[in-house]
Amino acid sequence: MSQPVIENPVINTPFSEPTRHFRFSDEGITDEIVEERRSSSYFIPIARPKKKGKQLAFDTDWTQDRIEENRFVNRVRERVKQWRSGGYVGTTTITRRLLDYWRDEARERKLFFCQVEALETAIYITEVAGKYGDAWVENALREANDSSNPGLPRMAFKMATGSGKTVVMAMLIAWQALNKLANPQDARFTDTFLVITPGITIRDRNYSSLPNGGSTSASRSKTRHSRSCFSSSSSRMMPPTASTKPSWERRRGVQH
Repeated sequence: MSQPVIENPVINTPFSEPTRHFRFSDEGITDEIVEERRSSSYFIPIARPKKKGKQLAFDTDWTQDRIEENRFVNRVRERVKQWRSGGYVGTTTITRRLLDYWRDEARERKLFFCQVEALETAIYITEVAGKYGDAWVENALREANDSSNPGLPRMAFKMATGSGKTVVMAMLIAWQALNKLANPQDARFTDTFLVITPGITIRDRNYSSLPNGGSTSASRSKTRHSRSCFSSSSSRMMPPTASTKPSWERRRGVQH
């Protein structure tokens, strides 16, 4: 069966939760539109028989019979949606102000839905889930880390190219740092961040977004690192009245 030609593949707005998707069949993607958000899932690759002298290859046909649902992701996504609809109960005052600011319809540059949903998910897991009967979320994450990554627990967001991952990093830092500034004893938050880039090109691109244009020097001070957390892009992540000075600078009297 030949693959259909989809004249207009963009069927959702990036600023709202997706409400439509193209259906996959046993032959592959179709041009049939399903009027609901696609559930989180992945395709299972199937290895082809290895021929003498050739490397193992994977069959990459994207067909319905190879789709496996991400049940954990879909359960968390549904709980976050219910929490969002209920008005973001259970957060700190700082977090609620940030959420209202990020979702403000009057913003000059609106955030993508996927960017806000990523932060909503991190906030729900960190601040809310345990209070409202969803301790299973943290337990599942802990079990997965213990079995695959003992001693260094991690939580990741999988986002498409062009969806604004750098902005999400700034949002995460703003959420964590401002809450730590407001309540230094709250162990759920931190004011120390490590940003890792895949190479010097991306590193320098991130530095170039600093208000002062960054520096060409390969060595930056701790102060410069901390200030990069609140670059020109991240300044759009915080309400105008929010303090942008990290708490470690306030405590130690660091001068700029």
